[in-house]
Amino acid sequence: MISSASKGTLYGIVAIFLWSTIVGLIRNISEYFGPVGGAALIYTTGTIFLILILGVPKLSLFPKRYLFWGALLFVTYEVCLSLALGFATDRTQAIELGMVNYLWPSFTLALAVIVNKQRFSILLIVGLLCSFSGLVWVVSGDNPLTIEGLWQNIQNNPLSYILAFSGAILWAFYSNLTRLISGGNNGIVPFFLLTSLALWGQYLFSTPVEWIIDTKSITLLLITGAAIGLANAAWTIGMIRGNVTLLATLSYFTPVISTAFSSILLSTALSFSFWQGVMMVTGGSLICWLATRQKKIKVLKTIK
Repeated sequence: MISSASKGTLYGIVAIFLWSTIVGLIRNISEYFGPVGGAALIYTTGTIFLILILGVPKLSLFPKRYLFWGALLFVTYEVCLSLALGFATDRTQAIELGMVNYLWPSFTLALAVIVNKQRFSILLIVGLLCSFSGLVWVVSGDNPLTIEGLWQNIQNNPLSYILAFSGAILWAFYSNLTRLISGGNNGIVPFFLLTSLALWGQYLFSTPVEWIIDTKSITLLLITGAAIGLANAAWTIGMIRGNVTLLATLSYFTPVISTAFSSILLSTALSFSFWQGVMMVTGGSLICWLATRQKKIKVLKTIK
């Protein structure tokens, strides 16, 4: 018999793999239904899956400030990410934007030092610099690494890069603040619902895009909605019942796994320099995690 803790850890691992497919799937859906319409359909489908799995929570039991700030940060992040990927000029750029989004682990740990009032660590700065360097390496593409070349690449689609970067910061705030004010409640269902409503509201005021509705697009939409909904549901179970330390460590490898999945789903070959940047972003996140991990070890030794 598999223990409850092992099952919880397994759910968490499944969530990591499902999340790693999101960049490629969202980009695919945007090509069938447009950036805004596609995102709205994805989160509507995801909301339905979440309600079927988790049910409808009693909002009266939730702290009001959690509902407000949690919803604001979550909805804004999801809108930023989905539109950044949808408005990408091509599939390669969509994968680049996914890497910009994966700065959130480093940002989350850096913000945790401020929120939790932990002591400053030089190792944390090293991790952040490593992640930023990796991002610069990715965005520069195969061109020589120069400020002019980097800026020119960003200027090709500044909106998407700004949205992706803003999303990474927003998710860092969401991860830290909601942990402090949630009171142990999980607002993922109402947050998903609000995200879909926000996207439908934006869709009403956007330029209409002709939808390609066929068996392939509908099937892909259902898969994407299920993936994003099940990932959030599975991660919640993993955080409650599983090995949190193991899952947190594995989550920092998401940029590598996500890039691999995106490359396959979008049929896009990535250069060696791109993979170098991916590894730098991942390595930077792990260094940041190690910086906070060392502090915990020191505290435990002191207690002993």
